[in-house]
Amino acid sequence: MKKSILMLGIATTLLVACEADDTAEIIINDNSVTNNNSGGDGSGNDVVNLSGVYTQNLVLDANTEYVVTGPVLMASGTTLTIPAGMTIKAQPVGVNAYIAIQQGAQINAVGTASQPIVLTSNAGTPGSGDWGGLVMCGRAPINSTADGSEDTATSEVGGLSYGGNSDTDNSGFLQYVRIEYAGGAIDGNAELNGLSLYAVGSGTTIDHIQIYEGSDDGVEFFGGTVNVSQIAVVNCEDDSIDWTEGFKGSLTDVYVQHGASHDKAFECDGYNTDFSNEGGYFSAPNVTNVTVVGANDASEAIRLRAGTQGIFTNIVLNDFDEGFDLDGDTGSNPTGQGVLDDLLQVINVTFNNVTTKLKNDTGYTFTEADFISGDGNGTGTDVSAWGSGWTVGIN
Repeated sequence: MKKSILMLGIATTLLVACEADDTAEIIINDNSVTNNNSGGDGSGNDVVNLSGVYTQNLVLDANTEYVVTGPVLMASGTTLTIPAGMTIKAQPVGVNAYIAIQQGAQINAVGTASQPIVLTSNAGTPGSGDWGGLVMCGRAPINSTADGSEDTATSEVGGLSYGGNSDTDNSGFLQYVRIEYAGGAIDGNAELNGLSLYAVGSGTTIDHIQIYEGSDDGVEFFGGTVNVSQIAVVNCEDDSIDWTEGFKGSLTDVYVQHGASHDKAFECDGYNTDFSNEGGYFSAPNVTNVTVVGANDASEAIRLRAGTQGIFTNIVLNDFDEGFDLDGDTGSNPTGQGVLDDLLQVINVTFNNVTTKLKNDTGYTFTEADFISGDGNGTGTDVSAWGSGWTVGIN
């Protein structure tokens, strides 16, 4: 989803505004409740409900069961620490339950291949969109505000501030984490993803992440400069990877697998067309080592639009009607100009059962060779090497 500035009151008291210089302080009481396993499995372990704003560090106990019952908001200056091997469940109330790392806060969630951290649904029969997923908000640049500005935008759910001018902003560590059944929605204009990265900076460490059975996008980048590696997105019902608002980080080793319901593997915007490109620049990430497994239907693998730039290297696309679909115009959405300037390129790619490799709807004239080099040379990512032991549902 691309609509970023929307105020919503959702089971909490949020006092927010749209710009950094007049954003009111968020005020919510800590609503954690210890249930002493009421309604649990009889194990005797405590069950602690999590919701509200946390103004002090929150260190989770490996011997305690936690259930997210509402928005969990980590305030600036705090850290949420989740031990390796922990599973945190969320009540299946859609967008009304999520975890948010606000500007100035950090997460310390470091699992391992043998002890991944799992964020999942508390439903007896879980399904996509049961809860809102993980949101991280940083102070890295976004092009929906003026270049160099400290002004912020606000997230489409919760009205959380994000953006600034700190390329190296640090929102913490997220490693060996699986996010399941997320992507809750209020309506078509207000949804959360598995992992929503709002202006997250390059000082943040994110690797070995899986999004599984989500109802909206798997991972969405709203601007920022974060570098993310070892990403597996399986059976997301909207786009698996999505970027907008001038994202300029990198993605390395990406595996996407479509299920019966899906949209694009990648949907890539140079800026948020619901607003404007105040910063005057476009998204331009580096994307390296990608394998996409389609559902063998009439769909597009990678859609590039709204002036996005980016260098795609070592790509394998399997079972699609269209490989790369480029959209734009010769005005404010100059996607094709990026091709002519060598700022939007595909280097070393293999198409398996792909009917149309390139569709050009940009208004610019260029050849397939201007956009694609090394056709047949792509090997993709080896998900069996980096995804073994902690991912689920991979064919």
